[in-house]
Amino acid sequence: MPLTASPVDGTSLRFDVAGEGPVLVLLHGSVLSRAIWRGLGYLELLTAQRTVVRMDIRGHGSSGKPHAASAYKQDVLVADLLAVLDAVGADQADLMGYSLGARVAVTAAVRHPQRVRHVVSLGGSPADQRGAIETVFFPGVLDVLRSEGMEGFCARQGLGPKVEDRQAQATRHAFLAADPLAMAALFEATEATPAISEDQLAACTVPTLWIAGSKDQPRADQSRRAAELMPHGRYIELPGRTHGTTLAPAGPVLRTALPFVLSGRVR
Repeated sequence: MPLTASPVDGTSLRFDVAGEGPVLVLLHGSVLSRAIWRGLGYLELLTAQRTVVRMDIRGHGSSGKPHAASAYKQDVLVADLLAVLDAVGADQADLMGYSLGARVAVTAAVRHPQRVRHVVSLGGSPADQRGAIETVFFPGVLDVLRSEGMEGFCARQGLGPKVEDRQAQATRHAFLAADPLAMAALFEATEATPAISEDQLAACTVPTLWIAGSKDQPRADQSRRAAELMPHGRYIELPGRTHGTTLAPAGPVLRTALPFVLSGRVR
């Protein structure tokens, strides 16, 4: 399994590569890992069209897990992404990210447009992130992570040991694999993440497709507004989906996202 080091602090960054063609990097959300893309059925379809790079964002999966909030600032996460691009020899790449991964992808496009061909933001937001973590998860999440670990984190979301639904079981398994102190540090940094300004979005010429569930508020409205501001922005809404169900099932997402990545157009 390929490994590179962050140019910022040497944190190890794990990724894998499959398929042929132009590079597409997949960036997962908080408390998940690169495994989600295979588990939800994205990998097989995407590798038929692209060289797909799945990276574990620092703090997740098999990448290093610092416990300091300063290690999870957006500029650090973007530097990690660029290091992975360098490691696979990609001068440019398409980026598809969910939630945290979407924010990293859009930030990379705004700050380093020469490295990014297209962006697909899934359940992403350019807004100031104060309060966002407790909205996505639950009030007091930082204290629970630090005092009760991942089992307490799961319990607060109805994902205790006796959960029976198959998807809920998979989510619980993924969450329990996380490092609670790394997640607390990430969430602390996320709370301090400022907005990508409307002027920055308006100046970004990277074609960007914003996809959000109709029940994922305020992210749906924020995504729609971002698409309006960007010169080559588009917005697609997924009826009935919440933030947690943005990615599944994969079919409706890929029917829109894949043509956009291939041509910059939405069918």
